[in-house]
Amino acid sequence: MRRKASLYLLFVTLIWGGTFIWMKQLLSTAEANVSVWDARPAVALFVGIRFAIAFVLLAIIMPTSRTFGERRIQVWKGGGVIGMLMFAGFVLQMVALAEITPAVSAFLTSLYVVFTALIGRALGKQKLTKGLLIGVLLTTMGAALLGLEKGDILTDMALSEFGIPEWMTIIGAVMFALHILATDVVTKLDDPVRISMASFVVVSACSLILLLAIIPFSAMSPSELFGLLTLVEVWIPLLLLGGLGSFVALLILNTWQKYISPVHAAIIYSLEPVWALIYSLNQSLEVVSHWLFIGGGTLLAGNLLVELLVRKEESESQ
Repeated sequence: MRRKASLYLLFVTLIWGGTFIWMKQLLSTAEANVSVWDARPAVALFVGIRFAIAFVLLAIIMPTSRTFGERRIQVWKGGGVIGMLMFAGFVLQMVALAEITPAVSAFLTSLYVVFTALIGRALGKQKLTKGLLIGVLLTTMGAALLGLEKGDILTDMALSEFGIPEWMTIIGAVMFALHILATDVVTKLDDPVRISMASFVVVSACSLILLLAIIPFSAMSPSELFGLLTLVEVWIPLLLLGGLGSFVALLILNTWQKYISPVHAAIIYSLEPVWALIYSLNQSLEVVSHWLFIGGGTLLAGNLLVELLVRKEESESQ
């Protein structure tokens, strides 16, 4: 089951690598079609619709997700926790992505590997074995090297040059780390499908509340904001984000992550920026350099080494 879980979560990273591109395309299209741009209400609207698409698909394809049974309260509590963490992470990440490239966003977001290990260790929820510790170090190093794919990233990543978008992305990474740890607990207690449904509803509801709170203070015209929903160029990335990035990816994550440790899962998720960069190169959003191969190779080596060491540690403990 652990091996199957690793493969399924690897597939999730393939999808998530594309979400950076779809989010960037969505925001770029939106900005180009309004007279006054404000990323905050646009992100609240898009995140809400993204997860509304996800829960509608889940309700249609898996009707059992609509009935929570005797553990209704527990399911809503668990789904509410991971939903709130997802909401915070996605909103912070997407608002910041309006100002930074997909590669920089993916690089900073990948720091959730370290945060998952540190927070899990601090809470006593995660034992850091030799294999996992090596994996954390290698994937963090790989993510840093991968960041050098962007020619001026050393300047951009200098602390003195850090701006609000970069710090927002890092805080978002902390939210994603907490989400990974919470998912490990919640999905072991209740049905992952029902947990997914509850979390999708919570993210959509929170986005709607945020949108209603932001609109009165935004210079962006509400008519222009909602007018964006008439554009095909907006709906294509939205449907990809909702259908693949949320419905498919998060349902797989909620179903299979419980079979491996949170840190092991975070290490697998660290391959996400590799796919993001590859997709960016295909879209001519980034310029290729040797750092892509060095960083990507280090990340891949870290994941392979973790698989081998964790398997060895498991066989020795039996």
